[in-house]
Amino acid sequence: MSYRLTNFIAGGLLIFVFLVAFFSMKDDSATMDEIAHLPAGYSYLTQKDMRLNPEHPPLIKDLAAIPLLFINGSASSPQRKIKFPSEIDAWQKDINGQWLFGFHFMYGMGNPADKMIFWGRIPMILILVLLGFYIFKWAKELFGNKAALLALFLFSFSPAFLAHGRLVTTDVGAATGVFIATYYFLKALKNPTKKTVILAGISFGLAELCKFSVILLIPFFIFLGLIWWLIKFGKLFQTLKFLILVLFVGYLLIGVVYQYHVWNYPPARQARDAEVFLSAYPDFIQKPLLWAADKPILRPYAQYLTGLFMVFHRAAFGNTTYFVGEVSNLGWKNYFPTVYSIKEPLAFHILTLIALLYTAWLVKRPFWINPFQRTKGWIKNHFPEFAMLSFIVLYWAVSLYSNLNIGVRHLLPAFPFTFVLVSGTISNLLNRLICRGPTSANLAWGFFLILIFWQAISVLSIYPHFLAYANEIAGGPNNLYIYTVDSNLDWGQDLKRLKKWADLNKIDKIYVDYFGGGDAKYYLGEKFVPWNGTKNSKEFPKGNYLAVSATFLQGGRGEPVPGFNQSYGHYRWLYKYEPIAKIGYSIFVYYIE
Repeated sequence: MSYRLTNFIAGGLLIFVFLVAFFSMKDDSATMDEIAHLPAGYSYLTQKDMRLNPEHPPLIKDLAAIPLLFINGSASSPQRKIKFPSEIDAWQKDINGQWLFGFHFMYGMGNPADKMIFWGRIPMILILVLLGFYIFKWAKELFGNKAALLALFLFSFSPAFLAHGRLVTTDVGAATGVFIATYYFLKALKNPTKKTVILAGISFGLAELCKFSVILLIPFFIFLGLIWWLIKFGKLFQTLKFLILVLFVGYLLIGVVYQYHVWNYPPARQARDAEVFLSAYPDFIQKPLLWAADKPILRPYAQYLTGLFMVFHRAAFGNTTYFVGEVSNLGWKNYFPTVYSIKEPLAFHILTLIALLYTAWLVKRPFWINPFQRTKGWIKNHFPEFAMLSFIVLYWAVSLYSNLNIGVRHLLPAFPFTFVLVSGTISNLLNRLICRGPTSANLAWGFFLILIFWQAISVLSIYPHFLAYANEIAGGPNNLYIYTVDSNLDWGQDLKRLKKWADLNKIDKIYVDYFGGGDAKYYLGEKFVPWNGTKNSKEFPKGNYLAVSATFLQGGRGEPVPGFNQSYGHYRWLYKYEPIAKIGYSIFVYYIE
């Protein structure tokens, strides 16, 4: 395949990603995390104060909020600018009052909520396209044109990326940061010039500014440096110097960025907030950070480390969620394997299995015969592939032991490496079969094209509801709620569609138990009546409509795991009713007679 044709197809796929993400997000209401991230980003840019949402680094939120600086406010406002609620308690008094602040900022001040959400998502789509470009670029350098196009196709038709790459959240940003930082780190490791080291350090720093889980790059890079020294017979001092310089440049950048974000954050307020955030930690962690919180040079790093420890605490204690009939906050060991198996296309899983079997066949000799020398030789000749495989193993291992089980999105940083490795292996297999003659070639290409076509149809058929994608194993998106909810299915994206349904069906009043970042009163107006699902079902007035988000519905039906003390079963009474409508797969509407 020619260079020009390859780039033309790649450009078409990247345009496809942008257009599909752009048009599919237009009717999505704000999802749960967006109501915290977008207002927080706007507060950072305009106030230079990071009192909101410190458990996530600022970069993604900053980028999302940039378009808001150029948006006019309501027509009734004399300044026609977005209003900032600087006088409310959520900003003045509350400690990390991100949720109350976010809802008030978006829906309580006359600001153009839909316009802000729409434009805030555009930078996220651009980050998604940037990741696709680097997947294509690196796969092409390693395996050639065909593998590069296949890797880009797998990315372009990944429902997880199409779903989350349109939202003001940090997961796709983290995947982008990890992938690009690893790309430049390996380039610098191979050729450690001043330019490559600085570029590796900057990309590392930017990655760390996307999401705190990216802290895994530090042990990952140290591991790669150690293996490089052992396998490639490099100089130990030179390797250590390289690692230190990359980390130094990265954390210098982090300090500069955080300095801007604490510029107007009162030092006493920062120290007070940090004391609350770190209250679960022992003194040897608390005291140094509290001491540094009001020191001019150290304040940025104190804020960064406070956020990092907040994430460690949350990962350890989890988040209450529903999974396959149960409710827990301590996670399940089979959670990520299960959601990964049903949230990505079955055709992709078949390609992955073929790649694994082909790789096993290439080994030929039993693995116990001279394993050390053979492994050493392979790593020496395939170091980028080894690095990718190592990160996949590391990230999956950490994820399996995490108690924070709220979405396949947390696995996204491992996806790009998987796409590239699978594509390289499948391309190698196809080339080998082509050399065997036209019969083998035709059969191989026929089967391959069937899988590609299957994946494309499977993903496009759910447009624009990519967040609710489930493959044939789960029975499709209609059955996904049986297995999992939250950001795998229901993150609040269908509230505006509920309004359209209510208007179309001339519903005058509807009770709503909604999970998400939208405001039901804002969209439904006088039609909206709030309903708390934990109330006694006998209190619900008969002859009315009830709309329940799948996350709350299943959370009120699941069985709490042993040792998890929480009221349960409050929505089991709805089993005797069939939903009269399902809004975008995530909101169930009942008529209670």
